[in-house]
Amino acid sequence: MKTLYALLSVVLLFAAISCNKKADKKDDQSKKTSEKVIPELKITIDSAKITTFYETYPKLVKFQNDVLALYKKNHSTQLWLDNKGVVEYGNTLFNKYKGLDREGLKANFPYNEQVSPIFEHTSVNKLSQVDTDLILSNLYFYYVQKVSGVDEKTTRALEWLLPRKKVNYQVFSDSIYKKATISDDKKSKMFSQYYKLRDALHQYREIEKKGGWKTIEAGDDFKSLKLGDSVATIGQIRERLYITGDLKENSKSNICDTLLIKAIKNYELHHGLTPKNTIIPEHIAELNIPVSDRIKTIIANMERCRWIDPALEKGKEYIEVNIPEFKLYLIRDHQIAFVSPVVVGKAMTKTVIFSGLMNNIVFSPYWNVPTSIINKEIKPGMAKNKNYLAQKNLEWNNGAVRQLPGKNNSLGLVKFLFPNSNNIYLHDTPAKSLFERESRAFSHGCVRVGKPRELAIELLKQDPAWTPARIDKAMHAGKESWYSLKKKVPVYIGYFTAWVDRDGNLNFYKDVYQRDESLIKLLTEE
Repeated sequence: MKTLYALLSVVLLFAAISCNKKADKKDDQSKKTSEKVIPELKITIDSAKITTFYETYPKLVKFQNDVLALYKKNHSTQLWLDNKGVVEYGNTLFNKYKGLDREGLKANFPYNEQVSPIFEHTSVNKLSQVDTDLILSNLYFYYVQKVSGVDEKTTRALEWLLPRKKVNYQVFSDSIYKKATISDDKKSKMFSQYYKLRDALHQYREIEKKGGWKTIEAGDDFKSLKLGDSVATIGQIRERLYITGDLKENSKSNICDTLLIKAIKNYELHHGLTPKNTIIPEHIAELNIPVSDRIKTIIANMERCRWIDPALEKGKEYIEVNIPEFKLYLIRDHQIAFVSPVVVGKAMTKTVIFSGLMNNIVFSPYWNVPTSIINKEIKPGMAKNKNYLAQKNLEWNNGAVRQLPGKNNSLGLVKFLFPNSNNIYLHDTPAKSLFERESRAFSHGCVRVGKPRELAIELLKQDPAWTPARIDKAMHAGKESWYSLKKKVPVYIGYFTAWVDRDGNLNFYKDVYQRDESLIKLLTEE
């Protein structure tokens, strides 16, 4: 009997489960029948609607061709909207746009008042679905243009002739078409210096939020301060250096001690000044430059970084010259292999910002005098002194003038050629004293190298036959000889007034050609 009851219980249990399953199935079918199937959102955005859009929003017309191509590729349907509203990557785009200030840029989209209500919900979005989608496509191209830097035509007008980073709008168009997310920093490819300067911008903006730094009051009769001096100005200098991290602790002492001298030397080193054991008016003037001006300088140089092709850094060996820093670097295997001070062009004969491929080293060179110098200097000199050519070691050469090889030759004992239309090259110079100056803008445009022999030795390491002794002999031979490099070396002549070095130190240099102001104006104008 017990067995029968147990069996009956099992049968009833299975029956109940079976009934419940049937009931659930009926309920599911009932729910599916009652639910309305919402069709996929499909908005037609054809060329006629796009043309009408730009009649309403004429300030965006420069993006019209890109937008037309984009929607044509997407079969004239929307890109940024679905049944729930703006898609996820549309919200990411708006957040990126609102974060342009972090990139040192102004978020001044011409129709910001129409865009913001789409996302911020502080007011009603009055745009139609078609115009909403179109204005977001235009916001995308606006954002891409901003983060890619001003166009090449503008940079050429700013006399920047280094190879530009190529902006492929088609790639960006494809990323929208494929519903890709807006790239973040890990996926984007920028010149590495850009990210370092962006961190510096954040640091200096934090300093600005806290009130920046106070002006150091040194007095009109101030001449210098040295170790052991005790005045209130010392305390002000100490506080100023502490704010930017040049001094790790602020003892608030008004006595000039070894820690302060070491800190001021470190500051000078990273501001284009020669480190000294005294504090002079020039140092006070540099310390008193407002944090707001330093921020503008960082922003200007972030923009210059947007123009640099990041592939430049991938080169196995190349030379870079930073005009405001007055220095040359030979980079090999991503490390600094050699550094030399340089003299660059003066304000009237600026060194050109460009690049080339070094292919020849010329020992004991002639100097073929440019026509401009012949007309401005040599002919007037000859008119005053009939022995002018002989005294300057010059000679006529087929209707032109050249200077004979030798230690007094204006190119010194060696020059480094990278063919270019600007007739710019690197060379030695007999005027060695100029390398002791802090500001070294004295040439007619070419770059004079402070350590030319050492540079030749470094470049010729690729050829064991050219020992230092052989290089010395060729440099002092008094007869011109050419060496063709087995592998051409890229040379990049740039212009950066703010730069974060490989040790993480932020450096500022004087704007020797006054290029920052016009760039800042361009970046901040509406």
